[in-house]
Amino acid sequence: MPKADLSKIVHTIAEETNTPEETVARIYADTLDAYRAEARIQDYLPLFAERKVRATLRQNSTKPH
Repeated sequence: MPKADLSKIVHTIAEETNTPEETVARIYADTLDAYRAEARIQDYLPLFAERKVRATLRQNSTKPH
């Protein structure tokens, strides 16, 4: 994935979830690495990772503190 696309994804998720970009980038990289370790077909892993990160951050932001 080109770096510009990754930066755009991270920026968009950060804005949507009110989370620092550094945090989003770390979670995205960790999620993508975990998927890559298990997957035989790699084509859609960035999309799956993006969805997982969004869902995780949204779920965490709705939990009461």
